Amino acid sequence: MRNRRKKFGSVLSNIYSYLVYLFLYLPIFVVLLFSFNTSKRNIVFEGFTFEWYLRLPDNDSLLNAYGNTLFVGCISTVIATVIGTLASYGMSKYKFKGKGIIDILLYIPVVIPEIVLGISLLAIFNLSNVPMGLTSLIIAHATFSIPFVVFTVNARLAGFDRSVEEAAMDLGAGRLKTFFTVTLPIIMPGVISGAFLAFTLSVDDIIISFFTTGPGSNTFPLKVMELTKTGVTPDVYALTTIVFIVTVAVTFLSQRDKKKPVKG
Repeated sequence: MRNRRKKFGSVLSNIYSYLVYLFLYLPIFVVLLFSFNTSKRNIVFEGFTFEWYLRLPDNDSLLNAYGNTLFVGCISTVIATVIGTLASYGMSKYKFKGKGIIDILLYIPVVIPEIVLGISLLAIFNLSNVPMGLTSLIIAHATFSIPFVVFTVNARLAGFDRSVEEAAMDLGAGRLKTFFTVTLPIIMPGVISGAFLAFTLSVDDIIISFFTTGPGSNTFPLKVMELTKTGVTPDVYALTTIVFIVTVAVTFLSQRDKKKPVKG
């Protein structure tokens, strides 16, 4: 009787797991499927074609929007990673007045609604006469990405042994050399994780980009949101499918490299 209950529970657990995966990946499968749809309206699947992939290079507005997304994402990620890493390192190493307040303030961009942050950035840009375009987008994306980098690097610094730095400085290394040759390589996994998180947030952002964008700086998420009013065309699905395949391939290759045995 106990074995039957255990087997029944295992079956229910497997069914539940399959349903969760189906819920998560079915929308992605639909996007991949409809990228091959012969119908331009893309309401029902009428037939199989590669036409939209062949016509994708001719869609300048869509490609420019995605190019802006990658450009803003890369630049804002570099800025957020550098500032976030230095801020995290400084706050973890030194004690100063107001440190607790700064720790609390770092949580505000994370917990407040994005629409509030977007309106706030828009007001600041208007008061500062910052031109609305790629510049404002980069500043905005770097602003809301910095706290995420700080928190990620903080997690890595939590178990950091300061005696390693002291040993390096005792051997004659200066502060900068110690940081770049000893500290940074040790915390690099946290820095890379924070950079990837910042890039993902930037590429995926809609609300803050909506308030801080300008003429000629449309991003891919904003372009897709604009197309939802008239209907998303299959070439958008085609570009999304290409991005998805590249992302999966990079993830698969990175995980396979981690599983390779170390020779020695």
